[in-house]
Amino acid sequence: MRPVFQWSLGGRVLELGKRTLIMGVVNVTPDSFSDGGLYFDRDRAVEHALKLHDEGADILDIGGESTRPGARVLAVEPVTAGRTASVNAPAPSTKSVVSEREELDRVIPVIAYVKDKRPNAIISVDTYKANVAKAAVEAGAEIVNDVSGFHWDPLMIKTLAQLPCGTVMMHMRGRPEEWRNLPPVGDIVVVMKRQFSDWTQDAVRLGIKRDRIVLDPGLGFGKNFEQNYPILKRLEELHTLRFPLLVGASRKSFVGRALAKNGNDAAVGERLYGTLAAETTAILHGAHIIRTHDVRASAEAARMADNLV
Repeated sequence: MRPVFQWSLGGRVLELGKRTLIMGVVNVTPDSFSDGGLYFDRDRAVEHALKLHDEGADILDIGGESTRPGARVLAVEPVTAGRTASVNAPAPSTKSVVSEREELDRVIPVIAYVKDKRPNAIISVDTYKANVAKAAVEAGAEIVNDVSGFHWDPLMIKTLAQLPCGTVMMHMRGRPEEWRNLPPVGDIVVVMKRQFSDWTQDAVRLGIKRDRIVLDPGLGFGKNFEQNYPILKRLEELHTLRFPLLVGASRKSFVGRALAKNGNDAAVGERLYGTLAAETTAILHGAHIIRTHDVRASAEAARMADNLV
């Protein structure tokens, strides 16, 4: 049974659990693994966002920096009173391919234009930079989706504590440039539960209310191909943490590997049906939100799966 939550976004509350919500991906980047460059132009990004909204996206997730495998990103472990870093927490880095100014220039105009065209649209900003998060919320975003689990910018937790928005805390091991060489862990679900428990306790203690937090297990983010399957199969075990769950399986490498032919992984554009199978599995095992590039197909699959939940 999927638990029901009230997700506080500041100005409104979203009910999670009665039906699966769909988060549509809008990448304002030249190098995303899934659609790099297709929507890098502001007008095309806005047009794409409006199209996803019309296709049934409950949330539009707008991002200006790719965290594809091999990317270089800024990753600074926050220093906070009483906080001790987990041995498996994301490690620090020192370089970012996209500056804060460049990321702001990419995402803020798109958020503003989408809100102008669709005032009631719920917008999420996909960023790990605190200043980008703050500017995006001021421009109309109601959710901050941080792939680093609030770890890479030492100001993120403090900034989020001062903002009214909803948040998504994603689980990641290491940094994108390290993923292919990370040492294995034992039971990935057990490790994830332990780390999420520590991270969410820190976030709540430092001022982010529980009803603002959604957890994302981060499929593919520092997990090898085989580790994604137990996460999907045992997703409901994360319900013991008492937070809603968001899952993003859309077009990911483990889907391409599962659909491989003649020793070659399926191309990104050929992963739709595998994606839908993974998303349906996630819903049947307790996901509240699905993050996807293919909104119409995922929304229809979710409607069918919801009848079985």
